Amino acid sequence: MKLKRIGLAAAVLACMSVPAVAQEHWSEGPVWECSAYRSNPGMYDTYMEYVRKHAVAINAEAKKQGLIVDYKTFVKPPADPGDWDFMSCTAYESFARALDHNQGDEEKFDAIAAKHGATADKDKQQEQSSKRLDMRKFIGVTYMREVNLRPIG
Repeated sequence: MKLKRIGLAAAVLACMSVPAVAQEHWSEGPVWECSAYRSNPGMYDTYMEYVRKHAVAINAEAKKQGLIVDYKTFVKPPADPGDWDFMSCTAYESFARALDHNQGDEEKFDAIAAKHGATADKDKQQEQSSKRLDMRKFIGVTYMREVNLRPIG
């Protein structure tokens, strides 16, 4: 009986030590939500102008209000017809902020969009932003944790 308790205690300690070992390598940073797109033929420059005009202003205000931690844009030559050429990434402080619905945050985002679009009418906002759908194709979205590696020694 005593041997079983020692074995159980050793197993519990071993399971508890795995996360601790992984965490010694890094500290957790923000969670990035990255959406990949492929610009339609002949629409790359037009789409980039649209993003510069709208997404930059909205993301800057969202960052200023603390709704997001940061935002970045990536471009690359696509490797094949199904590959992305434009990626928009938004950093949140945690997976919960990135994935969970928060009514208060949604209302703040709506206010930013209303101010930027010069209208609180959601149908008109949708109509204004629908132009981007003719410029690109959505490829997919991924979520990833940024980590800050700790030096050895």
